[in-house]
Amino acid sequence: MTNTEIAAQDHAEGLKQDARKAGARVGLTSDEIIINGGRPLTGRIEVRGAKNLATKAMVAALLGQTPSVLRNVPNISDVRVVAGLLALHGVLITRGEDPGEWRLDPSNVERAHHADIDAHAGSSRIPILFCGPLLHRLGEAFIPDLGGCRIGDRPIDFHLDALRKFGAIVEKLPSGISLSAPNGLTGANIELPYPSVGATEQVLLTSVLAEGQTELRNAAIEPEIIDLICILQKMGAIITVEPNRVIFIEGVKELRGYDHAAIFDRNEAASWAAAALATKGDVFVGGAQQEEMMTFLNVFRKVGGDFDVHDDGIRFWHPGGALKPVTIETDVHPGFMTDWQQPLVVALTQAEGVSTIHETVYENRFGFTDALNEMGANIVVYKDGLADEARRVKRREFEQAAVITGPTPLTGSDIEVPDLRGGFSHLIAALTASGQTKVTNLGIISRGYENFIEKLRLLGADFVFEG
Repeated sequence: MTNTEIAAQDHAEGLKQDARKAGARVGLTSDEIIINGGRPLTGRIEVRGAKNLATKAMVAALLGQTPSVLRNVPNISDVRVVAGLLALHGVLITRGEDPGEWRLDPSNVERAHHADIDAHAGSSRIPILFCGPLLHRLGEAFIPDLGGCRIGDRPIDFHLDALRKFGAIVEKLPSGISLSAPNGLTGANIELPYPSVGATEQVLLTSVLAEGQTELRNAAIEPEIIDLICILQKMGAIITVEPNRVIFIEGVKELRGYDHAAIFDRNEAASWAAAALATKGDVFVGGAQQEEMMTFLNVFRKVGGDFDVHDDGIRFWHPGGALKPVTIETDVHPGFMTDWQQPLVVALTQAEGVSTIHETVYENRFGFTDALNEMGANIVVYKDGLADEARRVKRREFEQAAVITGPTPLTGSDIEVPDLRGGFSHLIAALTASGQTKVTNLGIISRGYENFIEKLRLLGADFVFEG
């Protein structure tokens, strides 16, 4: 066996292990499902708090001197990972009477063994956001080898460079990265080379207790970032959001706990909307809000989908007739989210004409299209991107493009889930296709989609568990 074959085998086994662990954390009884497709999804489901806010808000609780209460927390694997890491560091976590309510008491924060952090973190990248809070509380932090979804390199240089500017000492070890702050942390002037969500969160979580003022330029301004700022302000932080992606943070001596309901998960809401469109269905997504989804709603309408906005959610449906091709450029907020393109691609395989998606945020995010092509789709991926004079988003290094020609009927196949968003897209394809589709590595989807199996039942999907 060649080194390449060994690496591929290790990668596949790693995916299976990730899926089993993720599914087990939320009680998923099987890692394989057989879907009988071709039936419209109809009914109502609810979305709770955003994965990209809830996990970061849990980390923020480390900064408080009193307990925090986080409500609307989704029952997903990534939340369980963060809860385990917090418990390793001495945070007492209890569940409230209301579903989705967590109480986090950081009164007895303590050091954790590197091996335990590594074991509990698994493939999650969340440990890197523990650095600022732990440097403030303990004077040291540790980052194990980072995993996460295999959608391309996500270098942590932005994080490490920012932490160094605050005064952290970074040491690379065989097992990961060790950080220390023997002289404490001080405010810094930081300009991100790219408005990275993770790096912006890192700066916010580190700067609020750093001595002096921090100026962050080219910051991410996603709704989840603003919600995190709201949480930190509730805790006693002084944060000013200026125009042109500039954020000022005045360090304070002490923070208290918070009481906060997490913003809804707009990624999950868009995924169910795309599923309704692809299957010619009608799905009411309870908890979804218009303001945070305006960019997605515009594209959904251009493709030919329809929606109604209600106080308690948004109804998405296929109104009949042919779907229309579109050109999409993914971008940071307020642009079209990279996490939205994958589920929408499935619907675009049913549009009449040629659609183009320019992926400018992550490289290698079109790997999931291989399975769609095996099911009958006509998708060509251009690994170096495509030139387009009409583009609004500046071309970026490593960007790719996908050209989808439709409509193409999809037929059942065997699919192995590669990552979180691509995995849900595979579910949508299986629900759209005629015949049976076997989906494996199902547990990876539970990292970001709460109770998705029960929601499929509620929407009338026809499936059985395998194994």
